[in-house]
Amino acid sequence: MEQPIAGERARLQVLVDLDLIAGLPEVHEPVDLIDERCGPAITVVAHPLGLALLPGLQADFAARPLFDLGLWGDVAFVGLALIPAFFSLTWLALPLWRAAPTVALGGGVVALVVLAVLFELVGLDIAANFVKFAAVTLAGWWFLAFFESVIWVLLVAVLIIPVDTYSVFQGPTKVIVEEQPQIFDALSIAFPLPGEHNSAQLGLPDVLFFALFLGATVRFALRPGLTWVLMTLSFGATLALAVAFEINGLPALPLLSAAFILANGDLIWRQLRSRPPPEPE
Repeated sequence: MEQPIAGERARLQVLVDLDLIAGLPEVHEPVDLIDERCGPAITVVAHPLGLALLPGLQADFAARPLFDLGLWGDVAFVGLALIPAFFSLTWLALPLWRAAPTVALGGGVVALVVLAVLFELVGLDIAANFVKFAAVTLAGWWFLAFFESVIWVLLVAVLIIPVDTYSVFQGPTKVIVEEQPQIFDALSIAFPLPGEHNSAQLGLPDVLFFALFLGATVRFALRPGLTWVLMTLSFGATLALAVAFEINGLPALPLLSAAFILANGDLIWRQLRSRPPPEPE
């Protein structure tokens, strides 16, 4: 075990990365994949509709000295307050998916990716975070346009569980986080915990699948409200498990998929049973 740093509370690292959430216990030497100069903290994400407002709020939160919540207080704040608050913007943006044509969604993704790259180049990291979030959210809704049946959404929800698990423990996510942190930074979204220097990171694919599953509940007449609640809580649950068992990396998508299936499994089953049999050729 590494020697503790005297007088410094260990950094809680929330990596919902490409598919990852990681937690470091208090007795470990701090490791920050965002900026090694930072002290203890946590990060979360925001969304397209908050692009104009949330960067200012983010900077204000980071600078304002608030009380210390402690390790589990930070976990609770991220899982029960920050994540639901920012993903509420995804909920509010759902009418955009229903109103915008597929071509417009695709064009929006391209435009936002270009804008995010420009922001990164000029050092506007906070703005780039939110633009990336918006781009990946629109990408999830753009992909949804090609799903002709809810069965395809269900298959994706099942298949990403083993894929994500392998990626985190043995595959590309593990390699990127450990050997190419600069790539990790580019493929994740950071948001600071109010009053601290810590941060949690939410990976772009996790945002994409959140948007895809939530949009699917609207397209295929499932349960959008319950799905949103369970999926937002799934990120906090994965974080809590990582911290409780002192695991440096846990895949985030398995619980996200489980939340989608738990909220809608019965309705999906009814739709599949009610489908007419294929006509003989």
